[in-house]
Amino acid sequence: MKTPNHILVIRLSALGDVAMTVPVLRVFRQHYPEVQLTVVSKAAFKPLFEGIKNLQFLEADVYGKHKGLGLLQLAKEAKALGVDAVADLHNVIRSKIIRKYLSLQGIATASIDKGRQEKKALTSNPKQLRRLKSTQQRYADVFARLGYAIALENHQFPPKKELGRELHNLIGSHTKKMIGIAPFAAYKSKMYPLDLMKEVVFNLNEEGHYKIYLFGGGADEVRTLQEWDRQFENVTNIAGRLNLSEELRLISNLDLMVAMDSSNGHLAALYNIPVITMWGVTHPYAGFTPFNQPNEHQLVANREEYPLIPTSVYGNKFPAEYENAMQSIPVSVVLKKISDII
Repeated sequence: MKTPNHILVIRLSALGDVAMTVPVLRVFRQHYPEVQLTVVSKAAFKPLFEGIKNLQFLEADVYGKHKGLGLLQLAKEAKALGVDAVADLHNVIRSKIIRKYLSLQGIATASIDKGRQEKKALTSNPKQLRRLKSTQQRYADVFARLGYAIALENHQFPPKKELGRELHNLIGSHTKKMIGIAPFAAYKSKMYPLDLMKEVVFNLNEEGHYKIYLFGGGADEVRTLQEWDRQFENVTNIAGRLNLSEELRLISNLDLMVAMDSSNGHLAALYNIPVITMWGVTHPYAGFTPFNQPNEHQLVANREEYPLIPTSVYGNKFPAEYENAMQSIPVSVVLKKISDII
């Protein structure tokens, strides 16, 4: 196969999964600076790729002009840019349509192996728990199949982003350590109970050494975090106040992020911020640990009390009594881990 000169990289959603492509693309750029990359994804995710040289972004409006057969139009837009290979990092119906069209035009393609059988084995027989390949490595393998091997251990992190005047005004002038806390996730089974997380926030606030910034999205989450903001002197709600580009600037300046198995941990990991990830019915061994974060930063629900963990890869399947499995992680353990890291 002829080595490609211009690769279309497809990853349409979700935010955390798209964020995990960034370290891979950074390393690709280090190894192969002459190869053009075009990333196709949702317009809202474009700020993730700022700073990666020789990379252009193609907006996918999958609920508008690119809906349904409009995906063929998106494929034609990509072809008009001169792509000569496709790295499908999503491998779902939408990306397959784009990939198939371009393949019929004689363009080389490669797609991600999501390891479904391995993940099924992990969740169906959790007693034989073993670490699976990381999602980032699965992305890297796609490029290798196109002739471009990538060594993720060679990754270099970018510097912190400049905050700018508006963010300085928001976070205030202080010398305290900055902790981000993102208490929400797509499923309750992946969330630390809010009463316990509020206790964590209360204790951090009382210590007086930290400034705590709360991350989330959606009206209900914003209301909850606004209430915590009002109650605690050293707490600032960020949810609903910043766009993604502004959030990334703030996150890159944090000293620590505490997150669930969700996107904010992946965003912080892009800037080498220590991330404490809290796991409920999912587990870091499934391959979704934030990039370059060590095992000791992963707080997992008590598997002696909940031996069927991981019950699913995404947290959407679990026995009824497992929904609150994360309550088995004591507040004192969370606080100690924060103290140890920061």
